[in-house]
Amino acid sequence: MTYRIVVEPTAEREIRSAVRWKTENASPAVAARWYNGLVKKIDTLRRHPTRCPLAAENDKFPEEIRELLYGRSGKRIHKHRILFTVREDTVHILYVRHTARDELEP
Repeated sequence: MTYRIVVEPTAEREIRSAVRWKTENASPAVAARWYNGLVKKIDTLRRHPTRCPLAAENDKFPEEIRELLYGRSGKRIHKHRILFTVREDTVHILYVRHTARDELEP
């Protein structure tokens, strides 16, 4: 089965904010590379999205919240959490958050 992907408005805002930060603090090329990689990573959710683990916040919400990590770990290279839920044949991207941020609260 191939799932549809919907990026919710909150996730869109968080992505734009991350791109803006990377543009201002690194370079437009770094921001573009990060964004293109993020889009490719999200696209992997079209197949088998439930392969991803439940997010730490899962128990705080009425529906399953899963996460997919994006970015390399290591010194000065940070990961982002792609938080999503699956409803029927659609993957809803709810948030894209830096791993240094606190867990979500309902």
